[in-house]
Amino acid sequence: MAAPFAFEMIRRAPSQRMAGLISGMTGYRETALGRFSQREPASLVIPLIISFGTPFLIALGRDPDADDRQPSFVAGLYAGPVHIESDGGAECVQVDFTPLGAYRFFGGAVADLTARMVDIGGVLGPEGPHLRERLGAISCWQDRFDLVEDFIAGRASHRPSPEIAFAYGRLARSAGSMRVTALAREIGWSRKHLVDRFRAEIGLAPKPVARMMRFREACRLARTGAGSGWAGIAAESGYADQAHLAREFSTLAGEPPTAWAHRLALTDSRLRRPLDA
Repeated sequence: MAAPFAFEMIRRAPSQRMAGLISGMTGYRETALGRFSQREPASLVIPLIISFGTPFLIALGRDPDADDRQPSFVAGLYAGPVHIESDGGAECVQVDFTPLGAYRFFGGAVADLTARMVDIGGVLGPEGPHLRERLGAISCWQDRFDLVEDFIAGRASHRPSPEIAFAYGRLARSAGSMRVTALAREIGWSRKHLVDRFRAEIGLAPKPVARMMRFREACRLARTGAGSGWAGIAAESGYADQAHLAREFSTLAGEPPTAWAHRLALTDSRLRRPLDA
């Protein structure tokens, strides 16, 4: 990833009242002009970006162009890489909602966000641009975070159904390895009913969500060096073989696993050797 060589990045972990709603908040400000690009792999967060600087250029699964300018927006789940460019003038607060937390905050609108980026006003109404104005008038990151927390707490009034909350948690605990049919049987629903309700409250059906969970588990093993090379990581994270893992990385991260590892500057030499398959 080519990243700005001069920037501010402040992170805040979820407070007690934000637990389960968000996975964290980030304040980001670029301070050096230039053209910067990055590629984010498929992620199980629903980001709310509130921008105060030059809008990012963002596209799903491809390089962005001039028509992909995104100011303040919400992005739904997407099973693929996200390509981002900036010019050194970007500044924003990013709130990363968990899938269940996104439903609590956005309600049924999460289904309309899938594989899309929607302007903040189109999702939150007039309160969205008003929140941006209030945050733009504050210079302290911590004060900005406090204001965002208050805003989220005041709107998180929706409740996911107990069955979907259970289903998502069950998938997460299995790192995406549990079969959807078995999950539906545990809940007492038909497979079709589970898929329909899951998509309505999470944004994607259980199978692609499980696929992303499995991919994230492989990434975790690679980052920690817990796997025995790529073949071991593939086996431990539930892939049929190393070639299967390589195909999933190309689809969900936009690059082979060795390229991903090199880009993230992993130090485990086992992860930097050429793929056998």
